[in-house]
Amino acid sequence: MKLVIDQNSLKAPYQSLLKQAGYSYIVNRHNGQESFVRTFGRSPYPRFHVYVDEQADKLSIKVHLDQKHPSYEGSSAHSGEYDSEVVEREIDRLKQILC
Repeated sequence: MKLVIDQNSLKAPYQSLLKQAGYSYIVNRHNGQESFVRTFGRSPYPRFHVYVDEQADKLSIKVHLDQKHPSYEGSSAHSGEYDSEVVEREIDRLKQILC
């Protein structure tokens, strides 16, 4: 799911707000793509995974839930949830924190 926010409505820089929301910054070691994740304990999965795209005065935040690590080498499949009720609730939570 995607959340689009006017950057002028942010309470602080989005990186700080995502950290406050429990997210950690990561860089994909295979392709260098930057993103943020929030886990549910000590295990790395399941986790919420967030990609942020800055466009002029808008901020596009894509959120999904990774259920597990990719199954085999070279695969990016991870049983992700993109449009579930759990993801919708996380988007609502992020709106509260960001704006």
